[in-house]
Amino acid sequence: MKPFFAACVLVVCTHSAQAETLLERGRYLMESVVACGNCHTPQTPQGPKPGMELAGQPVMDEPGFKAFAPNITPDKETGIGTWSDEQIIVAIREGKRPDGSIIGPPMPFEVYRYMSDRDAAAITAYLRTVPPVKNKIPASVYGFPLPPAWGPPVKKVAEPDTSDPIKHGEYLVNALGHCTACHSPLVKGAPDLEHQLGAGGQKIPGPWGMAVSANITPHKDGLAGYSDEDIANAIAKGVRPDGARMSPPMAYWYYKNISASDMKAIIAYLRAMPPKPSPKS
Repeated sequence: MKPFFAACVLVVCTHSAQAETLLERGRYLMESVVACGNCHTPQTPQGPKPGMELAGQPVMDEPGFKAFAPNITPDKETGIGTWSDEQIIVAIREGKRPDGSIIGPPMPFEVYRYMSDRDAAAITAYLRTVPPVKNKIPASVYGFPLPPAWGPPVKKVAEPDTSDPIKHGEYLVNALGHCTACHSPLVKGAPDLEHQLGAGGQKIPGPWGMAVSANITPHKDGLAGYSDEDIANAIAKGVRPDGARMSPPMAYWYYKNISASDMKAIIAYLRAMPPKPSPKS
């Protein structure tokens, strides 16, 4: 495991304690940058399907595996209603269920393990408030063995340093938004976060056809010609500088709720990333 942005989550915040409650924080994260519903809620052309928030759906059908996003509502039979808070947090950050079994791709455990303790608890607090939906989802099927673990157990992860826009943005983009898990090319089935962070080129099939993730580094192949407004519009509205609409699976329905301060930090980090050329097809 390469702690490519560990510094951004191991620095204790220097600002005063946040006034928002855990539930308020969790609701904001789930409805904006974390956007779990983008995979775990059935989506329609008009957005998330009403009455089915976080009830699960198929998410990926590729050679080698067929993945289903599970029901993560508090339903006790088909969801996570019997899980403890600690078990939910371990599932999110380490990819391990209460029975010890390992959760497979495409959950981005390689970055979620850097999620702060408070944000993991906030997301859990929000999950407790979601209306339970009885919706049995099939188990994902993999044509390859999953590892015994995705890394060592996650210990204490402090709050990010929000006084530094770049470090704050790094935390939002990676540990919460998992942007680089999709916007980095795959090498041996895993995003190459060490050598090609943010270079794009990952092919993502779905109902939309075949999407290819964009280069989000400040390279000329990526965001070098974008203004801050262009970047914000691409993230929150799915619109390129020339007005062309962008494709799913970007979670525009959720990213439109990212706060102005968080968006500013995200843009600051994207500007500061090492420029990487897009991979050759």
